[in-house]
Amino acid sequence: MLAVGEILQNNGIDVEYTRTTDVYESPYEKAMEANNAGVDFFVSIHRNSYPTDNVVSGVESLVYDLSGIKLQMAENINEQLETVGFVNRGVKARPNLVVLRRTKMPAVLVEAGFINSNVDNQLFDDNFEDIAQAIATGILDTLEMNEVGASSSTYRVQVGSFRNPVYANRMLNELHMQDYPAVIEEGDGFFRVRVGDFQYLDDASDMERRLKRGGYPTLIVSV
Repeated sequence: MLAVGEILQNNGIDVEYTRTTDVYESPYEKAMEANNAGVDFFVSIHRNSYPTDNVVSGVESLVYDLSGIKLQMAENINEQLETVGFVNRGVKARPNLVVLRRTKMPAVLVEAGFINSNVDNQLFDDNFEDIAQAIATGILDTLEMNEVGASSSTYRVQVGSFRNPVYANRMLNELHMQDYPAVIEEGDGFFRVRVGDFQYLDDASDMERRLKRGGYPTLIVSV
């Protein structure tokens, strides 16, 4: 997903794409490209499928085995996507997948919802930018926790994304009445209500926990 790469680049991460067009590349070709580029991590983003329509929904991430930084990154991505509205189906080991078996670096394959689930398709269509941000935040959080390659960022906690500014202002006023340092950020036709401006991820996480206890849906974003 090019949108994820753009967010990572805006946060100082060097990004290599296995492809930027709709020309098909085999999983083996993708793994070899990553190996030849000498990258630190490999992240592949897909939509899932199930034999029967509208039976299964949710996001899951696949790794070679359930250990190390790749597991941490997969869990962080899933948790961030859960805040967008997806069911979190967890992280699964898939040692037989070529892009996980043949890559020489930690690798994660993200299944961002089921393509034959009406629920997931609606989430994907309505929240594309937030989904891209969630995946990028999961990656950035992992790099931050492990002090790998990320540039300095500030963090905010998003509690709402609206097309109608009336609803955004209503939530903003509600948060201000509770002394939360909330602001509205406009972009891509949406009015996003976000709280704080934190230098450290731990501080943003503390605020996220406070807001969750208050009943708000939350998503940590880097700016």
